[in-house]
Amino acid sequence: MQQKQALAILKSGKNVFLTGSAGAGKTYVLNQYVQYLRERKVPVAVTASTGIAATHMNGMTIHAWAGIGVKDDLSGADLKNMKTKKYLTKNLDNVKVLIIDEISMLHKKQVDLVDKVLQYFKENSAAFGGIQVVFSGDFFQLPPVGNHGETTRDKFAFMSKAWLSANLAICYLTEQHRQSENALNTILNEIRSGQVSEASIAHLQNAKATSLKNKIDPPKLYSHNADVNRINEQHLLGLSSTSNSYHAETKGNAKLVETLKKSASAPERLRLKKGAKVMFVKNNYELGYINGTLGEVTGFTDDRTPEVTTLNGQKLLAEPAVWSIDNDAGSPIASYLQVPLKLAWAITVHKSQGMTLDAAEMDLSKTFERGQGYVALSRLKSLEGLRLLGFNPTALQVDPLALKADIRFQELSKMAAIEKTEAELEKMAVQFLRYIGGLSDPKEIEKHKKKKAEKKIKKSTYLITREYIDKGWSIAKIANERGLSDGTVMGHLLKIQDLYPEVDISRFKPADALLERIEKVREKLLEENDPNVVRDDGTVSQKAMYEAMNAEVGYNEIKLALAFLFD
Repeated sequence: MQQKQALAILKSGKNVFLTGSAGAGKTYVLNQYVQYLRERKVPVAVTASTGIAATHMNGMTIHAWAGIGVKDDLSGADLKNMKTKKYLTKNLDNVKVLIIDEISMLHKKQVDLVDKVLQYFKENSAAFGGIQVVFSGDFFQLPPVGNHGETTRDKFAFMSKAWLSANLAICYLTEQHRQSENALNTILNEIRSGQVSEASIAHLQNAKATSLKNKIDPPKLYSHNADVNRINEQHLLGLSSTSNSYHAETKGNAKLVETLKKSASAPERLRLKKGAKVMFVKNNYELGYINGTLGEVTGFTDDRTPEVTTLNGQKLLAEPAVWSIDNDAGSPIASYLQVPLKLAWAITVHKSQGMTLDAAEMDLSKTFERGQGYVALSRLKSLEGLRLLGFNPTALQVDPLALKADIRFQELSKMAAIEKTEAELEKMAVQFLRYIGGLSDPKEIEKHKKKKAEKKIKKSTYLITREYIDKGWSIAKIANERGLSDGTVMGHLLKIQDLYPEVDISRFKPADALLERIEKVREKLLEENDPNVVRDDGTVSQKAMYEAMNAEVGYNEIKLALAFLFD
């Protein structure tokens, strides 16, 4: 099934299990649906089975959201007590759509508990209290943690009573957005089918001799945190360059902040040195990196922002980024600000989930759980980026029950694809919005979007920076007060000129010679009209300008100059 069709089924109001291989775009479809719901004033809860997965979606763990914690059962007294907690009442009373990402790692007992809690709070005996539920995941990924002696039949979410009663439409995404049709994609599909060919085994054996031609050492994937931390610390200590430390800034609900601290891939205290092997741990397509982009710290700006050279030679600035947990209106209720990097001489297979790696060195000879090898291999784009030191039979195996279920999921997805026409799904989408109290009139939707945008501007980060500028503060002082980098504040100046043209920022004006040089480069790029450089709104990629000037002018100077070029 294609992403477009899966999104149409989601909009129709059906309960859905969204699945497909690694790199098929499940998170992308979920994000599209969440945006669609919020634009129509539909209260949606975005959750995941683990903290790591939750941060990918700006959500929280299902355990925290539903108040089930680590319990295996809830008594009547437990449920009554939960009714007295305001934050749970707020979560559960209003929600119309519940999304649970990485459902494969949620124990079936916990799926049933979420169902039980929602039925109680909604006073409705229908599955999950009658709201729409959307599960997303891949049961070939790592399984749930369970009690000793439990089999996957005892743990997998699709074996729960609630799963069956939800009558889920299966949307099995078949497009591939990570691997193209190459040898690695063939191997991954064969692992998923439970039949790995001799040709694929030969490819993996040959990968032991792969010479990764990049100057930057690839990360090494291990199964245990202790090994990863030890290796990274040893390598960092071995560098003679000066160390820079970065401490995360947090805001919002204390408990949710603690969740972000545990789950955000950027450590609360990050130490970096020139020469450190690092990995970006957040997506920023505008600046040219994604979660998993590898590189080396090659320097620091005056405000200590790390300069990273990636495997393909790109020079990027790792400015602080924000991880947040948002409420159903899309506003952050807890945030975590940190440089989006982690040391990457070594990483765990578990922490690699959700990442796309350019290259990696793996030793799968000690793989102890089915699915672990699949998770590790599926992080890569091609075999050319893999140095495989060893593997055992378990690394190429998937759980038999997951395999059997996956075959059935594919069959059910084909049935779901032809069950309703596009026109019928569109009609159902309007009916569903009306049923749950969402906006369905196009004019009302646009009005809400505009109102939301205006509200965001009124309370925006740009307004806060503008207030400090009015006080006569310097860029450095504003950055220090707000816990931002100088570059971020300089970037604000450009937006402030657009939103508040009356603000006087003349004291920040760069030298005329620099302005003239940057303007010439911008005009040249505009003339070339490369769609990857010139955006639809006529602005030019700062990254392209940086490269056009041979990295001689920093991003900060470019940002500042642009604010005056459009004055």
